[in-house]
Amino acid sequence: MAMHRDGNAGEKVSATWINRRQATAVLLASAAVPFTPAGAQDAAAPASPAASPAASAAEAPLAAIWPADDWAESTPEAQGMDSAALAKLVDFGAAQGMDSLLVTRHGSLVAEAFYAPYREGLKHAVNSTTKGVVATLTGMATQDGLIASRDVPVLDFFADRKVANADASKKAMTVGHLLDMTSGLNWIEPLSDAVPETMLQLTRTRDWQGFVLDRPMAQAPGAGFNYNSGNTHLLSAILAHKTGGSTLAYAQKRLFGPLGITDVRWRKDPQGLEVGGWGLYLHPRDMARIGYLYLRMGQWNGRQLLPAAWVEQVFNPVVDMGFGASNGAPAFKYANGWWSIPSKRAYFTAGFNRQLIVVLPDLDVVVAVTGRRNYPLPAFIDHITAAVRSREPLPTDASAQDQLAARIRDAGVEKPSAIPTTTTPELAATVSRKAWLLERNGMGIQRLVLDLTPANPRYEVTFDSSRPDLPREPVAGPLGLDGKYRTAQQGPNAVIAIKGHWLDAQTFQLISRSVADGEVTVVTLKFEDGGKAVNVRLENNWGFRAQVRGRGE
Repeated sequence: MAMHRDGNAGEKVSATWINRRQATAVLLASAAVPFTPAGAQDAAAPASPAASPAASAAEAPLAAIWPADDWAESTPEAQGMDSAALAKLVDFGAAQGMDSLLVTRHGSLVAEAFYAPYREGLKHAVNSTTKGVVATLTGMATQDGLIASRDVPVLDFFADRKVANADASKKAMTVGHLLDMTSGLNWIEPLSDAVPETMLQLTRTRDWQGFVLDRPMAQAPGAGFNYNSGNTHLLSAILAHKTGGSTLAYAQKRLFGPLGITDVRWRKDPQGLEVGGWGLYLHPRDMARIGYLYLRMGQWNGRQLLPAAWVEQVFNPVVDMGFGASNGAPAFKYANGWWSIPSKRAYFTAGFNRQLIVVLPDLDVVVAVTGRRNYPLPAFIDHITAAVRSREPLPTDASAQDQLAARIRDAGVEKPSAIPTTTTPELAATVSRKAWLLERNGMGIQRLVLDLTPANPRYEVTFDSSRPDLPREPVAGPLGLDGKYRTAQQGPNAVIAIKGHWLDAQTFQLISRSVADGEVTVVTLKFEDGGKAVNVRLENNWGFRAQVRGRGE
């Protein structure tokens, strides 16, 4: 089952086995979804070969079509794209663990897939794509005169605080350095499998702003890229301070409202500030609206919401992210909270497990993706560009359009997993409906009840009542024994999907998905002592690993 974790729980996790992916499981409490952490930062992959020829021919954007209540829809061929190639892109998404895929061209929606059990209508955790949204709001605040420029020293906004280690180097740190991940603060949050030590420390404190501000300097501001979720949390603090106390309220006024984004969720830190580095939940179509704002150089239906110069900085980045290379040039660059692959003229926000808003300005394309697995970004960009064939409409291709429609329908139909042919063992009746009391554990699980009989398979979990981040009441629902998930609504945007099967006569395995968070958790229960004891092993797609024992009541 996808287990809900928080920063305090992280104190119980040994650094001898935790790595960066594992650490994401301790980051994000306060999600309404039971069993589920929410959000972390992203990891990139090395560059692949150069993009297709279509990507090298720049296009001047056509007259803009502006989404109103919803996106205009079109066949791919009417927008110069190949339906058969988009069908391959949908297949790529299925193979790479996507939850949703949305493609627009010339302002029209040409393809949209939801991969079961994720479904249309659910907001999805966008993880570190939140950074790109906070950066966008910072650009809007400069346009509004609330922040004079990127060059304002950061400490000017925190004059009411006594900041530790406030040497000349820290005093030279500017808003621009926060935006470009070049603040120089001593911070360990590498885009690798190394332990994100400082990020974990942040989540264990009561004053996140103070923790970030007090960090010593590791290098001069601007000296080099160092990924740091604390940078964007300070930006959120600055925005809240300059706009009346709430980053979300400012976003609703200046970004979400004008773009027609009405349904969002944003996690807050212990002091009530919207988290700057992660924690935002958006619908995929709304993610694409943010990308379309950048594609149109900050304009939205006649209004210049974001300075064009701000977007130009994103499209002409100068900060080398320091990994990978393409023909001797940086493979990835960074500017104003956005990533880029310069060799492919691709610009994107990037959240852990591939929550992406992709803008291809040369091709007049915006793509929004949510998912549950990291995969090579350059290869994904190549799949998109391969579908772009012409600036003008292509001849209608009914066969290819039917193929694309079939792939999209197929994505929305759950495929049963292969399950062992092991018949239900006699032990199932012994362990079913028995309450298992677990040893104290970082997951906060106190009591587990399973009914593993074929007639009515279900689960019920009771959590530590002293943990404010965990459900007060037991959480229960059905589970599938036929290779298919059974889903249960656990909150307004919280859907838990669970299935399971016997591995052998003593071992049962549960697979759980917190659908809106992209989290997949595998729980293996080995029943021992004739069904009187259980050994529980847990692992998820964020790298968390744990093991705990329990005994039956």
